[in-house]
Amino acid sequence: MMQASTMHANMPLILRPGDAVPKALQDAVLAIGNFDGVHRGHQAVIGMAANLARRMGRKLAVMTFEPHPRAFFRPGEPLFRLTDASEKAAILGHYGVDAIFVRPFDAALASTTAADFLDQIVIAGCQAGAVVVGHDFHFGKGREGTPDFLRREGEARGLTIAIVPALRDHETPVSSSAIRAALHAGDIAVANAFLGHRWTVSGEIVHGDKRGRLLGYPTANMILDPACGLRHGIYAVRMAVDGAVHDGVASFGRRPTFDDGAPRLETFLFDYSGDLYGKIAWVECVAFLRGEAKFVSVEDLIAQMDLDSAAAKAALATDPVPSLLPL
Repeated sequence: MMQASTMHANMPLILRPGDAVPKALQDAVLAIGNFDGVHRGHQAVIGMAANLARRMGRKLAVMTFEPHPRAFFRPGEPLFRLTDASEKAAILGHYGVDAIFVRPFDAALASTTAADFLDQIVIAGCQAGAVVVGHDFHFGKGREGTPDFLRREGEARGLTIAIVPALRDHETPVSSSAIRAALHAGDIAVANAFLGHRWTVSGEIVHGDKRGRLLGYPTANMILDPACGLRHGIYAVRMAVDGAVHDGVASFGRRPTFDDGAPRLETFLFDYSGDLYGKIAWVECVAFLRGEAKFVSVEDLIAQMDLDSAAAKAALATDPVPSLLPL
């Protein structure tokens, strides 16, 4: 077990519409985007903004949107978010962001012209002095605010503008969509390579059916977003909870051997015994071990869980991807 520092020690200041911009954040360098997952492409944007902030002697801020714009434009279509708002904020803090301007993505924002977005939201609302975006960032009604528009009109308004080129991994564009597809396939190695850190979820430890205790594998249970597209199966994981980081093995799925119920993340920690109910935990996926399966007997299931635990320990001992824990 590794001792963890205080969770969210680097949590950025969150500013919403109407909040006063502190003097220290005025003229900040502002990176704008959805930043779902805060993957390596997003990190390139944040990294360029951080370098610019250091050169200019300014703070580093991010503007992001809630809900995700796709949820606004396609409300009937479930969206597998890689990070919810609180997870995204914590990860942005890990990467050095001082403040996050959260703007509601609603009908008013969707109908705002690109020029008004610059004048009313970026300059008046955030009091930014510089703006950094990715090469494919568009804004304003009808996506009229292209990167070229931003450079031309932003510089005309006295802003310093930087556009970050596309990031590719072996010719594959690094994107949130590609990471969602990898997680849906159970390809944790690809998802984590694109993220530049291990994919991590958070939530409250809740009561389950206590069946794991009878099997010799008591689990800490979490209910993930119903839209979570992670492949059902068994994973090598690490969990940060109650001030420490633990190795473990987790099942995400419907428990077909027993009840075939609603999906649940059930984590067995190798080095922990105690009551975690009601605590907030962060779980990072290190490796996919196998798909979910139905067993003909409890004895067969226990034998497989023994094998899964050994496989998880081996994966945890060799995985080179950086960890975000503790956040």
